[in-house]
Amino acid sequence: MALEIINLTKTFGAQTALNAVNISIKKNEIIGLLGRNGAGKSTLMKTIVGALNIEEGQILFDGEDITLNETSVKKKIGFLPEDNPLYKDMYVKEYLNFVAELHQIPKEKVDIIIENVEITPEKSKIISQLSKGYQQRVGIAQAILHKPDLLILDEPTNGLDPNQIIEIRNIIKEIGKEKTVILSTHLMQEVEALCTRVILIDNGNILQDCAVEEFRGKFGSLEEAFKKATTKK
Repeated sequence: MALEIINLTKTFGAQTALNAVNISIKKNEIIGLLGRNGAGKSTLMKTIVGALNIEEGQILFDGEDITLNETSVKKKIGFLPEDNPLYKDMYVKEYLNFVAELHQIPKEKVDIIIENVEITPEKSKIISQLSKGYQQRVGIAQAILHKPDLLILDEPTNGLDPNQIIEIRNIIKEIGKEKTVILSTHLMQEVEALCTRVILIDNGNILQDCAVEEFRGKFGSLEEAFKKATTKK
Protein backbone atom coordinates (compact mmCIF):
# COMPACT_ATOMS: atom_id res chain seq x y z
CA MET A 1 0.00 0.00 0.00
CA ALA A 2 1.25 3.44 -0.88
CA LEU A 3 -0.44 6.82 -0.60
CA GLU A 4 0.90 9.62 -2.80
CA ILE A 5 -0.37 13.16 -2.35
CA ILE A 6 0.85 15.39 -5.17
CA ASN A 7 0.58 19.20 -5.19
CA LEU A 8 -2.76 19.07 -3.35
CA THR A 9 -4.40 22.48 -3.02
CA LYS A 10 -7.75 23.26 -1.40
CA THR A 11 -9.38 26.64 -0.88
CA PHE A 12 -12.47 27.87 0.91
CA GLY A 13 -13.26 31.25 -0.60
CA ALA A 14 -10.23 33.46 -0.07
CA GLN A 15 -8.67 31.05 2.45
CA THR A 16 -6.12 28.49 1.29
CA ALA A 17 -6.59 25.43 3.50
CA LEU A 18 -3.99 23.28 1.68
CA ASN A 19 -1.17 24.80 -0.34
CA ALA A 20 0.49 22.45 -2.87
CA VAL A 21 0.88 19.65 -0.31
CA ASN A 22 3.14 16.70 -1.19
CA ILE A 23 3.27 13.58 1.01
CA SER A 24 4.34 9.98 0.40
CA ILE A 25 3.25 7.27 2.84
CA LYS A 26 4.21 3.58 2.79
CA LYS A 27 2.73 0.52 4.45
CA ASN A 28 2.72 -0.07 8.23
CA GLU A 29 3.52 3.45 9.37
CA ILE A 30 1.75 5.25 12.21
CA ILE A 31 2.00 8.91 11.32
CA GLY A 32 1.27 11.78 13.67
CA LEU A 33 -0.39 14.61 11.77
CA LEU A 34 0.29 17.72 13.85
CA GLY A 35 -0.75 21.34 13.60
CA ARG A 36 -2.61 24.13 15.32
CA ASN A 37 -6.39 24.45 15.07
CA GLY A 38 -7.24 25.50 11.54
CA ALA A 39 -3.86 24.41 10.16
CA GLY A 40 -5.42 22.13 7.54
CA LYS A 41 -5.26 18.70 9.22
CA SER A 42 -8.96 17.83 8.98
CA THR A 43 -9.17 19.23 5.45
CA LEU A 44 -6.30 16.99 4.40
CA MET A 45 -7.86 13.89 5.97
CA LYS A 46 -11.31 14.57 4.54
CA THR A 47 -9.83 15.06 1.09
CA ILE A 48 -7.95 11.74 1.27
CA VAL A 49 -11.14 9.85 2.15
CA GLY A 50 -13.18 11.64 -0.52
CA ALA A 51 -15.40 13.69 1.80
CA LEU A 52 -14.03 16.86 0.13
CA ASN A 53 -13.42 17.27 -3.59
CA ILE A 54 -9.95 17.73 -5.03
CA GLU A 55 -9.60 21.15 -6.64
CA GLU A 56 -5.94 21.00 -7.67
CA GLY A 57 -3.42 18.21 -7.44
CA GLN A 58 -3.77 14.45 -7.24
CA ILE A 59 -4.05 11.65 -4.69
CA LEU A 60 -2.93 8.16 -5.64
CA PHE A 61 -3.71 5.11 -3.52
CA ASP A 62 -1.98 1.89 -4.58
CA GLY A 63 -1.32 3.66 -7.85
CA GLU A 64 -5.00 4.46 -8.41
CA ASP A 65 -6.23 8.02 -8.80
CA ILE A 66 -8.89 8.34 -6.08
CA THR A 67 -11.06 10.62 -8.22
CA LEU A 68 -11.18 8.02 -11.01
CA ASN A 69 -11.62 4.96 -8.79
CA GLU A 70 -13.60 6.30 -5.83
CA THR A 71 -15.45 3.12 -4.90
CA SER A 72 -12.48 0.74 -5.08
CA VAL A 73 -10.23 3.16 -3.17
CA LYS A 74 -12.77 3.92 -0.45
CA LYS A 75 -13.11 0.20 0.25
CA LYS A 76 -9.47 0.25 1.34
CA ILE A 77 -9.78 3.22 3.73
CA GLY A 78 -11.24 3.47 7.23
CA PHE A 79 -12.07 6.85 8.74
CA LEU A 80 -12.98 8.09 12.20
CA PRO A 81 -13.85 11.82 12.03
CA GLU A 82 -13.33 14.06 15.03
CA ASP A 83 -17.07 14.28 15.79
CA ASN A 84 -17.54 10.45 15.54
CA PRO A 85 -20.95 10.54 13.78
CA LEU A 86 -22.56 7.44 15.27
CA TYR A 87 -26.27 6.58 15.09
CA LYS A 88 -26.71 6.93 18.83
CA ASP A 89 -30.26 5.58 18.97
CA MET A 90 -29.08 2.22 17.66
CA TYR A 91 -27.72 -0.65 19.71
CA VAL A 92 -23.98 -1.25 19.39
CA LYS A 93 -24.21 -4.58 17.57
CA GLU A 94 -27.16 -3.38 15.50
CA TYR A 95 -25.14 -0.41 14.30
CA LEU A 96 -22.09 -2.50 13.45
CA ASN A 97 -24.28 -5.03 11.62
CA PHE A 98 -25.62 -2.10 9.61
CA VAL A 99 -22.08 -0.99 8.76
CA ALA A 100 -21.17 -4.58 7.79
CA GLU A 101 -24.15 -4.68 5.45
CA LEU A 102 -23.03 -1.44 3.78
CA HIS A 103 -19.60 -2.96 3.19
CA GLN A 104 -21.12 -6.30 2.12
CA ILE A 105 -19.26 -8.08 4.89
CA PRO A 106 -20.63 -11.24 6.58
CA LYS A 107 -22.17 -10.26 9.90
CA GLU A 108 -20.17 -13.00 11.62
CA LYS A 109 -17.18 -10.65 11.33
CA VAL A 110 -18.91 -8.15 13.62
CA ASP A 111 -18.40 -10.28 16.72
CA ILE A 112 -14.68 -10.55 15.93
CA ILE A 113 -14.34 -6.76 15.70
CA ILE A 114 -16.38 -6.28 18.87
CA GLU A 115 -13.94 -8.55 20.68
CA ASN A 116 -10.90 -6.86 19.12
CA VAL A 117 -11.89 -3.40 20.38
CA GLU A 118 -13.05 -4.87 23.71
CA ILE A 119 -16.70 -3.78 23.71
CA THR A 120 -18.26 -7.23 24.17
CA PRO A 121 -19.99 -6.29 27.49
CA GLU A 122 -21.49 -3.20 25.79
CA LYS A 123 -22.68 -4.75 22.52
CA SER A 124 -26.34 -4.97 23.59
CA LYS A 125 -26.51 -1.37 24.84
CA ILE A 126 -27.83 1.67 23.03
CA ILE A 127 -24.87 3.75 21.82
CA SER A 128 -26.09 6.91 23.57
CA GLN A 129 -25.85 5.07 26.90
CA LEU A 130 -22.13 4.40 26.48
CA SER A 131 -19.33 6.48 27.94
CA LYS A 132 -17.39 8.60 25.47
CA GLY A 133 -14.53 6.14 25.64
CA TYR A 134 -16.75 3.25 24.58
CA GLN A 135 -18.34 5.38 21.88
CA GLN A 136 -14.85 6.00 20.50
CA ARG A 137 -14.28 2.25 20.47
CA VAL A 138 -17.49 1.79 18.48
CA GLY A 139 -16.26 4.48 16.06
CA ILE A 140 -12.94 2.66 15.65
CA ALA A 141 -14.81 -0.63 15.17
CA GLN A 142 -16.80 0.78 12.25
CA ALA A 143 -13.60 2.19 10.74
CA ILE A 144 -11.74 -1.15 10.78
CA LEU A 145 -14.66 -3.52 10.18
CA HIS A 146 -13.90 -3.87 6.45
CA LYS A 147 -10.17 -4.42 7.10
CA PRO A 148 -8.91 -1.25 5.41
CA ASP A 149 -5.29 -0.86 4.36
CA LEU A 150 -5.27 2.76 5.54
CA LEU A 151 -6.88 3.99 8.76
CA ILE A 152 -7.36 7.72 9.33
CA LEU A 153 -8.20 8.92 12.84
CA ASP A 154 -9.03 12.55 13.63
CA GLU A 155 -8.43 13.31 17.33
CA PRO A 156 -9.47 9.78 18.48
CA THR A 157 -8.74 10.42 22.18
CA ASN A 158 -10.12 13.96 22.43
CA GLY A 159 -12.11 14.44 25.65
CA LEU A 160 -11.31 11.03 27.12
CA ASP A 161 -10.08 10.41 30.66
CA PRO A 162 -6.49 9.11 31.18
CA ASN A 163 -7.50 5.44 31.43
CA GLN A 164 -9.65 5.66 28.28
CA ILE A 165 -6.78 7.37 26.44
CA ILE A 166 -4.41 4.52 27.29
CA GLU A 167 -6.98 1.92 26.19
CA ILE A 168 -7.62 3.63 22.84
CA ARG A 169 -3.87 4.05 22.27
CA ASN A 170 -3.35 0.33 22.84
CA ILE A 171 -6.01 -0.46 20.24
CA ILE A 172 -4.39 1.89 17.72
CA LYS A 173 -0.95 0.42 18.40
CA GLU A 174 -2.24 -3.09 17.64
CA ILE A 175 -3.91 -1.90 14.43
CA GLY A 176 -0.67 -0.20 13.37
CA LYS A 177 1.16 -3.52 13.35
CA GLU A 178 -0.78 -4.52 10.23
CA LYS A 179 -2.19 -1.28 8.81
CA THR A 180 -1.05 2.21 7.94
CA VAL A 181 -2.47 4.80 10.35
CA ILE A 182 -2.66 8.58 9.99
CA LEU A 183 -3.42 10.04 13.39
CA SER A 184 -4.33 13.67 14.00
CA THR A 185 -3.68 14.79 17.55
CA HIS A 186 -2.77 17.75 19.75
CA LEU A 187 -1.27 15.46 22.38
CA MET A 188 2.48 15.15 22.06
CA GLN A 189 2.43 12.22 24.50
CA GLU A 190 0.28 10.41 21.94
CA VAL A 191 2.89 11.00 19.26
CA GLU A 192 5.62 9.69 21.59
CA ALA A 193 3.56 6.61 22.45
CA LEU A 194 2.36 5.66 18.97
CA CYS A 195 4.11 7.34 16.06
CA THR A 196 7.39 6.84 14.25
CA ARG A 197 6.91 9.78 11.90
CA VAL A 198 5.58 13.33 12.20
CA ILE A 199 3.99 15.49 9.52
CA LEU A 200 3.60 19.06 10.74
CA ILE A 201 1.18 21.29 8.84
CA ASP A 202 0.65 25.01 9.39
CA ASN A 203 -1.53 27.38 7.35
CA GLY A 204 -1.95 24.66 4.76
CA ASN A 205 1.79 24.12 4.28
CA ILE A 206 3.90 21.13 5.28
CA LEU A 207 6.57 22.51 7.62
CA GLN A 208 8.20 19.22 8.57
CA ASP A 209 7.93 15.58 7.54
CA CYS A 210 10.39 13.45 9.46
CA ALA A 211 10.98 10.81 12.13
CA VAL A 212 9.78 11.66 15.64
CA GLU A 213 13.36 11.77 16.93
CA GLU A 214 14.38 14.20 14.20
CA PHE A 215 11.37 16.40 14.91
CA ARG A 216 12.28 16.57 18.58
CA GLY A 217 15.83 17.40 17.55
CA LYS A 218 17.70 19.53 20.03
CA PHE A 219 14.62 20.27 22.14
CA GLY A 220 13.86 18.60 25.42
CA SER A 221 10.34 17.56 24.37
CA LEU A 222 8.00 17.38 21.41
CA GLU A 223 5.95 20.19 22.97
CA GLU A 224 8.96 22.53 22.77
CA ALA A 225 9.69 21.46 19.19
CA PHE A 226 6.05 21.99 18.16
CA LYS A 227 5.90 25.41 19.78
CA LYS A 228 9.12 26.50 18.09
CA ALA A 229 8.01 25.26 14.66
CA THR A 230 4.56 26.88 14.77
CA THR A 231 5.39 30.19 16.46
CA LYS A 232 5.49 33.06 13.99
CA LYS A 233 8.74 34.96 14.01
